[in-house]
Amino acid sequence: MTNDQAPPLLRPRGSNHVGMRQFNERVVLQAIRQNGSLPKADLARLTGLTAQTIGLITARLDEDGLLIRHEPVRGRIGQPSVPLALNPDGAFSIGIKIGRRNTDWLLVDFTGRVRQRKSLAYAFPDAKVLLPAISEHMNALREELGDLSPRLVGVGIAAPFQLGGWHKMLGLSDAQSDTWNQMDLKAEVQGMTDLPVSFAKDTSAACVAELVAGRGRDLKCFLYLFVDTFVGGGLVINSHLHAGLHGNAGAVASVPLNVARPGETKPEQLIHQASLWELEQRFKARGLDTTAAYDERAMQAPFAEETTAWMTPAANALAHCIVSGTAFLDLDAIVLDGSFCRPLLQRLLEHTRMALASYNWEGLWPATLLEGSIGPDARALGGALLPLHANFAPDRDIFLKVSR
Repeated sequence: MTNDQAPPLLRPRGSNHVGMRQFNERVVLQAIRQNGSLPKADLARLTGLTAQTIGLITARLDEDGLLIRHEPVRGRIGQPSVPLALNPDGAFSIGIKIGRRNTDWLLVDFTGRVRQRKSLAYAFPDAKVLLPAISEHMNALREELGDLSPRLVGVGIAAPFQLGGWHKMLGLSDAQSDTWNQMDLKAEVQGMTDLPVSFAKDTSAACVAELVAGRGRDLKCFLYLFVDTFVGGGLVINSHLHAGLHGNAGAVASVPLNVARPGETKPEQLIHQASLWELEQRFKARGLDTTAAYDERAMQAPFAEETTAWMTPAANALAHCIVSGTAFLDLDAIVLDGSFCRPLLQRLLEHTRMALASYNWEGLWPATLLEGSIGPDARALGGALLPLHANFAPDRDIFLKVSR
């Protein structure tokens, strides 16, 4: 295809009411995605499809611009093999992470690589400002694709189920909270574009990003913890996101940290100890910039002293959550990530491992605590994976979409 030719329109590859051929195309694409590149013989072996079927499928995918051919591999008996790989320009999606401190927009290509990004920071989102910004940046990313814009397959939103939740902690009015809690974000964004729009809870989206592009390639079952303004989580069982009855599985923010006693104040939840909001308050009390909680300054003077003071109770609260989760779920591992800098994640992992040693593990297999591999982009990347997965992956159940 020459540069002055418009790319061909993508044929739909839905997995409902379509034939086995389309499903097999998805299986082939998934095999290539997981392995980077594969010759036809290896594709036939991995998928269990015949060589003739693989030939027909790859020809069709090549015609649709979804595959590229690498240089032939020589030195073996017989004809040189030609590895097939995903064409990065084959398809695109936009992921939008709407958070309590910022919104991020990512343009992601067919291989899952981030091509463009935009961000908007705030103390708390004002709907009158943020909604027009969502439309503006989403359309700008689409326009930047130029002739490739017909290959944009959808928009995925990652946001808290209740963006106005715990509003008293944030110092918000009931009216500010209700504005977001009563809003259907998916419907609002769908009204801004002709592209299909998907929605996932932000930490569930982050969890799936880890499942598809990170630790999930080796782990079948894990509890995912994501430390952000408010801590959250997700749950993977048998390599699938487990959403739960209301789409809220892994809602670790609400885990109580103590036993309730009649007549006494209700026990604090994990959100009060293991969230960056608490670190923000420590910085604020010292007259320091609260946004430092989300970047490298948190590990530098004068912020480092408060970061260290926050870390010990945060790690102990996370350890409490991990022991409880392990008792209920008997998982392969716990994956910890967050919207902060990587050095802070490393320190928090060290402190949490030390805190885990202080708990009684009798009757349990100790959990393996692992570092998340995606980082601050996890939620927006998970959102961008929603439309890519819906169009090209064979397994419809990795994302369990639940109505809000």
